[in-house]
Amino acid sequence: MYVGRDMTELSMIPKSEWKDSELAFFHHSFQQIIHYLNSEGQTLHREIIEEIEARGGLKRNEADYTHGTRISFD
Repeated sequence: MYVGRDMTELSMIPKSEWKDSELAFFHHSFQQIIHYLNSEGQTLHREIIEEIEARGGLKRNEADYTHGTRISFD
């Protein structure tokens, strides 16, 4: 379950200030409903993807005994 800021709050701040977990969660959510998004939703999803790419992706560089190599938004 996602515990964090909702889209209403996040829409008022630039994507560059979003946490990686927020980007990962909303990217995953939009991927699930991509065929049903209107043009505004598609634009928002594209901006999220562009921010993820600007950060170099969401994968962690190395794993340790408490964290895997993927960002978890849960």
